Amino acid sequence: MKQNPHKKLRRQAGTVLVHVPLAILAMIWLIPIFWVVMTSFRGNQGSYSSTVLPSSYTLGNYVKLFTDFSVFNFPKMLSNTLIVAVANCVISTFLVVAVAYTLSRLRFRSRKTLMNAAMVINLFPGFMSMIAVYYIIKMLGWNTGPMLLVAMIAVYAGGAGCNYHIAKGFFDTIPLALDEAARMDGATSWQVLTKIILPLSRPIIVYTLLTSFAGPFKDFMLAKVLCSANSDYYTVAVGLYQMLDVEYIDQWFCAFAAGAVVISIPIAAMFLYTQRYYVDGVSGAVKG
Repeated sequence: MKQNPHKKLRRQAGTVLVHVPLAILAMIWLIPIFWVVMTSFRGNQGSYSSTVLPSSYTLGNYVKLFTDFSVFNFPKMLSNTLIVAVANCVISTFLVVAVAYTLSRLRFRSRKTLMNAAMVINLFPGFMSMIAVYYIIKMLGWNTGPMLLVAMIAVYAGGAGCNYHIAKGFFDTIPLALDEAARMDGATSWQVLTKIILPLSRPIIVYTLLTSFAGPFKDFMLAKVLCSANSDYYTVAVGLYQMLDVEYIDQWFCAFAAGAVVISIPIAAMFLYTQRYYVDGVSGAVKG
């Protein structure tokens, strides 16, 4: 049957009307990223430039970032952040999956009360508890030395279980009939979780991994409050912000842009490595 040319034209026009605004928005969103990357290669120092594209290019800003420790020790900041991010990633993902699975698949007394309490707690912004958290950390003696990293991990990962809502919503979409069929075949609760639920839940697990890994890279306020003047334990967010202080900005602004590019690499690498699990999704797990 020959296709109606008018219908085909309308479909093509609709496709254009959808994709053109999306392309324009994508270009707008990419402008800041392009500017940061170009600034990281800019030869002339200082926070001001009269042109969008640098008049000269250099790798010196990246070299300075990893060799000039007179004011800022960027490799140390990066290693601190990676330690906190990896530990937070593992602990937070475990807590979120455990809480979400329990509230989604199990029925017990006070279940709804706990869910409502967690939701109410999650509605309050994190910075409201910063001072209290700082004094608790100080009371425990974790506000100096290497224990600062332990304190940051504890603070970032400690309340992860309250962020169970998205994972629980995903678990709720998996039919309970699968659990019942597996138990009829003699599977234990642990086997149901590890052999059925987790393979089917790869997308939400990857999402939790990515968000918890990226958290310490993006957070500034909490890390600044905990670290205070302990520059040896600064995270990259605190260190990069310090580069924009009045006394440092002229010499370190381009290095700041280089640092912004560098810290995007581990997050982008993790995303690219794990994105295949989004594609596999439920169908991939069923095939396995």
